[in-house]
Amino acid sequence: MAVQQRQWGTTPSISWTLPTEKEILQNEELTDELKRQGQYEALGETDKKQKLLIQLQKIAVEFVKHVCRTNNLPQSIINSAGGKIFTYGSYRLGAYAPGSDIDTLVVAPRHVSREDFFEHMPSILEKMLPAGAIEEMKPVPEAYVPIIKLMIFGTDIDLNFTRLAVPSVPFDLDVKDTNLLRGLDDRELRALNGPRVADELLELVPQKKTFRTALRAIKLWAQRRAVYGNIVGFPGGVAWGMLVARVCQLYPQATGSVIVMKFFRIIGRWNWPQPILLKESEDHPIQARVWNPRLYPTDKYHLMPIITPAYPAMCATHNIGPTTKKIIIHELERGGDITDKISFGRLQWRDLFTKHTYFTKDYKYYLSIISGSTSKDAQASWSGFVESKVRLLVQALEGQGTIGVARLFNKGFAREHRCKDEDERQSVLRGGMQYQAINVKTETTDNINDPIHNAVAQGNADARTSPNGSSEPVRDANEPHAFYTTTYYVGIELAQESTKKLDVSTESRDWREQQCRTANYEEGRNYLNIAATR
Repeated sequence: MAVQQRQWGTTPSISWTLPTEKEILQNEELTDELKRQGQYEALGETDKKQKLLIQLQKIAVEFVKHVCRTNNLPQSIINSAGGKIFTYGSYRLGAYAPGSDIDTLVVAPRHVSREDFFEHMPSILEKMLPAGAIEEMKPVPEAYVPIIKLMIFGTDIDLNFTRLAVPSVPFDLDVKDTNLLRGLDDRELRALNGPRVADELLELVPQKKTFRTALRAIKLWAQRRAVYGNIVGFPGGVAWGMLVARVCQLYPQATGSVIVMKFFRIIGRWNWPQPILLKESEDHPIQARVWNPRLYPTDKYHLMPIITPAYPAMCATHNIGPTTKKIIIHELERGGDITDKISFGRLQWRDLFTKHTYFTKDYKYYLSIISGSTSKDAQASWSGFVESKVRLLVQALEGQGTIGVARLFNKGFAREHRCKDEDERQSVLRGGMQYQAINVKTETTDNINDPIHNAVAQGNADARTSPNGSSEPVRDANEPHAFYTTTYYVGIELAQESTKKLDVSTESRDWREQQCRTANYEEGRNYLNIAATR
């Protein structure tokens, strides 16, 4: 039986039909499989995070009061100043896996500055949290959105900061109120955008539980198929969330399993570049720049535009290029074929989450883009810069007539080596593994989640200043010393009409020289090489 209700989104829903018994059973099977795949954390861990956020809220209020007292403000202002912690990202959306970090934002009134945040917040955290609770604290004041990276009681916390042009921030502040955007600079707008998008998104889906089940499944699928990561040209977590939300709007009564099945066909056959919108765009007196291809020529070149619902509307997928678009659509079609078979009982949900075959069978040729540095801090900055520029190399390769597909893998591989001299470092830069440090495992950049690397990768070159200016330890010339590398891989498929052998020497040389001419590169400390492998 269909039940007609309100319109969700920019168009009428496709179906209001209630779930069948078969669909309810399939949803239970999907949930069970997600649990087997480790996508739900234990209740005790959830409680621990909630208690930690309560403590961080108290710390935020004390931080604001402390700054007020330091600035000798009247007691009446101190008492009413407030301060609020907001969460955003996967934690706020309720679709996070065990071990995921929590994105948090400290919102303060106008008389508290970014400089105050980095000067006073670290000591207040240490004072108000139990001894030993903080396992790691790494401030990155140069990042475009200021951040303190924390590990507290085993939980990763990204603590960001912004201030509002208001005299007080009460506990019941509604971050969706667009009037709060008045008087904010670009950094402050960008910081506030995280929780605003998350809160708007949750209000725009008919059933939050259904949305969260479907989003857990789609995020796991995207990660397993290596089509996840905004910097390298794939949708990030929030973009996948907006896609899932749009399908939820079209089927308001559906179960999570039905949303997943519909997702692959609807999004895979979407009429791009028609944008994905969760609501009609809105005007506002502050007149911030919003996504509008009729006004801004650069917006016309977005191939798969997914538009954030909170003002000012932005495109969350501006990094998608021709190759990544082709790969995404291919994977969506493949996912649709699998879920069709799941629907008829010929496959099971675990078949949807099988790992990619990028390194085992997808490509005959590979390029290894290897950045290296003589200190760990310098490598965090340098590898982030290289990551932000690898897409330019891929674009150059795609323009070469002999190459049909050049696909950048969606994460880098960080390794530590022990090298005695320059010859051994050069061997490593050619792809050699014989000097890799024993008992130091290879880690992917998403698991490391280094804040300096991330800040530079997202286009903030200022974040390189601290690490590249730091001193290096004195080394014994007779002993091997640490050499840190991060490797990105590009899989290459030759054009069908090409009969020539692969030759990318010109594109590789030109791209490398461009990066080594920038201020981010320091000779003798930073290294970069491109090696071909099969």
